Amino acid sequence: MINNCLMLLFCVFAAVPAFSAQHVAIHPRPGLDSGNDETIRQIVDMERQSKEASLRRDSDFPLRTLAEDYVAITPLGQVTTKQETISARRSGQLRYEAMNITDMVVRVYGDTAVVTARADVKGHQLGEDFSGPYRYTRVWIRRNGQWQIVSYQATVTQ
Repeated sequence: MINNCLMLLFCVFAAVPAFSAQHVAIHPRPGLDSGNDETIRQIVDMERQSKEASLRRDSDFPLRTLAEDYVAITPLGQVTTKQETISARRSGQLRYEAMNITDMVVRVYGDTAVVTARADVKGHQLGEDFSGPYRYTRVWIRRNGQWQIVSYQATVTQ
């Protein structure tokens, strides 16, 4: 039961794993212009929107932002797809009460942005508490002028 709960938690967490950043470090590649600052602002805003969507249990946000070839690795090492992630969100079995993101770093490589952060979450799934700290890496790419998530990996921390 706990493994299933962690799997569902991860699916929803991966789709909206973004949250308002309290500490954002900007690490553009050396030699690139200041256009990276705007890209970083866009990614941080997408992370903020993701947090809000998660708290509202909005399944449209991941539908719009997950790439068709999206893949995520759960804290238990399971692989999930876009459809599995959206299905988990739509089930309504997962409820977030709070999310706090710290130690966020956004690195930009052309049309790719890599986000690493710490996420402290409080919530319940099927009556079971899944609150605690996680670290995650998310990869965003810009396709046809729109940012999409192509990869996500989370690890439970202490």
